[in-house]
Amino acid sequence: MLATIERVEILAEAEILAKMVIESDIAAQYKECYKRLKTDAETQRKVQHFTHMKELFADVQRFGRYHPDYKRINKETRDAKREMDLDENVARFRQAENALQDLLDQISLRIAKSVSEQIKVPTGNPFFDSSCSGGCGSGGSCGCSA
Repeated sequence: MLATIERVEILAEAEILAKMVIESDIAAQYKECYKRLKTDAETQRKVQHFTHMKELFADVQRFGRYHPDYKRINKETRDAKREMDLDENVARFRQAENALQDLLDQISLRIAKSVSEQIKVPTGNPFFDSSCSGGCGSGGSCGCSA
């Protein structure tokens, strides 16, 4: 592949954009929440307990309801997940993670649309995936070209 001036300029702009994302408040919040998640002993205990219960549940799941400990392990796994999800550090990390993902989705969508309106960007977010290309069945009320 030949390196043209246009390609070099695109790479330079991409590096600038990446640096802007890394230095953004959203990324800083994500890093701080990640650090708290990994360094808080109580949070790590909850995460490890849930991971252990999830592994036990996977073993029990092979036999389904016929396993003698199915109900107990199923309940304990759900309880461990709830305990982990309600942990303040886990909740904040997930919020920061979603905020960063939204930022990256917006950037991807903007880049794709600057090239062509026909490019589809799989963001996994229905807000950004609203260009349904006529398959929504709402008669175009969503803004698509049905």
